[in-house]
Amino acid sequence: MDSYPVTQTANAATATPPAAPTHSVISPAILYVGTPVVIISSENEDGTFNLAPMSSAWWLGHSCVLGLDASSKTTGNLLRTRQCVLNLPEDSQTDAVNALAGTTGSNPVSASKKPRHYIYVHDKWTRAGLTQQASDFVRPARVAQFPLQMECEVVDVNPLRKDLPDKMGLALAIEVRVLRVHVADRLRMPGHPNRIDPDRWRPLIMSFQEFFGLRDTKVAESVLGRVPEEEYRAWTRSDIKKLPGDDDDEAHKRPQAVAAAVADPI
Repeated sequence: MDSYPVTQTANAATATPPAAPTHSVISPAILYVGTPVVIISSENEDGTFNLAPMSSAWWLGHSCVLGLDASSKTTGNLLRTRQCVLNLPEDSQTDAVNALAGTTGSNPVSASKKPRHYIYVHDKWTRAGLTQQASDFVRPARVAQFPLQMECEVVDVNPLRKDLPDKMGLALAIEVRVLRVHVADRLRMPGHPNRIDPDRWRPLIMSFQEFFGLRDTKVAESVLGRVPEEEYRAWTRSDIKKLPGDDDDEAHKRPQAVAAAVADPI
């Protein structure tokens, strides 16, 4: 991979360091320092689709790790079907997220959620005013109103808190593979068939249980922003195992291939 030099401002080497803040020792009950809100759609036993908001998610290449309550309906659905869709709302779509918050697809409500006053709701789509949109490679539906959707399959499951015998396995880190990405056309970067324009994308961020958005403009130039995104393409696929969606980066050159894939989903 080519090297992209990290440049400094003219006086960076001699600038006086900014004053350091005063620190205190605290013990927050949660450490949601700020991550995107994700609405996971998964398939229930009766063939209907559940919706669940969460924000403990992070991506590397086309892999994503989800932190979930082991007793939740979504977790059970993922372990049973090995499929889901990650739907990411914008910062203007808080009403739908709030309509889903405090609801569960589990009946009866699990012991872990009773103290937080969760209620059972089977049809969360109607409750949140959301519309189902068929997926290409997985059975769970996408949320039509949300501008970024990722069809995924489960790759691995790891219990968390292995250092605490009485808490081990209460939460799970579930690794999923992103098979196909759907994005609203208005968020695509002009001149780049496979890029999302960060100046147009406004994810909904949850920080310590509160909603936030991004600023209207970048706060500063990013050195990493100088690296062409395609330099990371090798991380997204295997040289020896072919997966659905592996060739989607070439779809703009041969749209008939996407049409064929949609017509014959796995």
